[in-house]
Amino acid sequence: MDPFDAEHLRALTPQVLGALLRRGFDFTTAEDAVADALLEAVRHWPDDPPRDPKAWLITVAGRKALDAVRSESARARREERVYAEPDPGPTEAADDTLLLLSRCCHSSLTAASAIALTLRAVGGLSTAQIASAFLVPEPTMAQRITRAKRSVAGQRFDAPGDVRAVLRVLYLIFDAGFTGDVDLAAEAIRLTRQLRAAPEVRDDPEVDGLLALMLLHHARRAARRSEDGALVPLAHQDRSLWDTAMIADGVDLLQGALARDRLGEYQAQAAIAALHDDAASAEETDWPQILEWYDELVRIADSPVVRLNRAVAVGEVDGPLLALRSLEELDPDLPRWHAVAGHLRERAGDVAGAAASYRRAAERADNVAERDHLVRQAARVRAD
Repeated sequence: MDPFDAEHLRALTPQVLGALLRRGFDFTTAEDAVADALLEAVRHWPDDPPRDPKAWLITVAGRKALDAVRSESARARREERVYAEPDPGPTEAADDTLLLLSRCCHSSLTAASAIALTLRAVGGLSTAQIASAFLVPEPTMAQRITRAKRSVAGQRFDAPGDVRAVLRVLYLIFDAGFTGDVDLAAEAIRLTRQLRAAPEVRDDPEVDGLLALMLLHHARRAARRSEDGALVPLAHQDRSLWDTAMIADGVDLLQGALARDRLGEYQAQAAIAALHDDAASAEETDWPQILEWYDELVRIADSPVVRLNRAVAVGEVDGPLLALRSLEELDPDLPRWHAVAGHLRERAGDVAGAAASYRRAAERADNVAERDHLVRQAARVRAD
């Protein structure tokens, strides 16, 4: 592989950053040192490419970081600790992906801060790109990332943290979808693949389950919007536009995860997505099996959102009236509650109630495309 290949460098960058953090440098110093090392690579690699690009970058970045530490008298103690570190040896070949992700997804951070820090430190996105993705000013995002770095500065970094916390942040990144000039769903898939390659999690079925879930959902991306940009509900999507290769990849990952007999929430969600993807048409969807998987999901990871989605499956299997009774047990302030209520009331023949629910859902929509879709739903029901 060409060591100067952009994608190869992007994959190496978080590994080099993780190595420096593991050796005791703080985020800011480590990031600056890695950036300086990459500039050195631009200068020297075309004429003298290294045999081991990762080791070269770690060595150069380590020297840059040590120089920065030496220049600050207030960090004399840290300098002594760095001097006591052994020279880079076999341990530098370790994959620090999980260590770095654990630091970025630390429990002391809010979800927004963890997402921003992960995209910056592990994803390699610029602060401007992240700000654009979340529709906030660049200075605001820069402050968020800086605060996140300070929050984790004193945390230990000698062992990986909670993998479940990492998976949660990666799923939140995926759920943000395509915004700004960055496809965050594709970025989340790339980061999850990177995590899956880490030695510590290679036998964790939930990592495979999350990656399968992402692929099975992302395979439908080309059918989610009409030519004029309007949202297209799953039942009305042109399934010929779905990415069958991505679906097959997701199903293979899911089957391998389920075979380990350690069921988790991401595997259960992926199984539901696989059943949707496997149906040749909306009418052929295996709703009874989907409902069984929702019952499993309630058992292992109960939440109002899970029960809300389960109500839709109940409506398909046992009818809308029973589903509405289960829906009434949930808080109507729950996101999408009114949209689901509108769908079930329409199926039950309550036209006025359905239109009112769709209107209420439109008022609470958090993006323009969803709001417009719900407004059209309300208008269609009234017209019918």
